[in-house]
Amino acid sequence: MIKVGQSVTKFKIGDIAGVGPLCGSCGLCSNCSKGWENYCSKQILTYNSHDHDGSITYGGYSNKIVVNEHFAIIMPKGLPLEGAAPLLCAGSTVYSPMMHHGLCQSGQHLGVVGLGGLGHVAVKFAKAFKMKVTVISTSPGKKEEALERLGADSFLLMNDQQQLQVINKKTTN
Repeated sequence: MIKVGQSVTKFKIGDIAGVGPLCGSCGLCSNCSKGWENYCSKQILTYNSHDHDGSITYGGYSNKIVVNEHFAIIMPKGLPLEGAAPLLCAGSTVYSPMMHHGLCQSGQHLGVVGLGGLGHVAVKFAKAFKMKVTVISTSPGKKEEALERLGADSFLLMNDQQQLQVINKKTTN
């Protein structure tokens, strides 16, 4: 932070702030009042959106950005920013619905379809919650990554008819 507004209480100069994909909303609608700003019809995206003053938001391409403190988090000191940055977008995209729908309890079983950016983060969150994780993919090359690097419990190749038949028999008996 190089400056903070008069009403800001969450940050002080020198703090490192993280901003996810949203940097504003109307703050008044039923979605905003529930903390669901991502469903606000007047949401302001961090990049390529129009801010309240009409200026265009440039997100990570900006030299500086002005954001309501509600849409920013304090980055812990010592946390490598290059490792934390994906959590601000992919992380919130996965974490928010997991929490909203109760997919965060030890012992639950989560199926993660696809092992791209969101899938990687979903596996990591689920394992942190001590959940059982099955990665479902069309790419056989993702198996080692899912099981050995990310700690998934099982891997299902969804275009392998034999695997699907075994799974179908297990679930119908």
